[in-house]
Amino acid sequence: MPLREAPCRGPYGGEVEGTECGERARFEVIRHRRPPLQLCPVHLGPALLLADAILWPPEIRLIA
Repeated sequence: MPLREAPCRGPYGGEVEGTECGERARFEVIRHRRPPLQLCPVHLGPALLLADAILWPPEIRLIA
């Protein structure tokens, strides 16, 4: 698996201005009809509860 350098999109999926955290994303969460959400470990849990279009049960991939 290739190493990708992507910034964390924060708990709201980057759709709320000023919520990106800037850390390197380690996880990718699949969303319905939206691009995957890339997150750091700190924001993985909150994003499962707060971000739009998260599938349930969630599909989470390690990207780091």
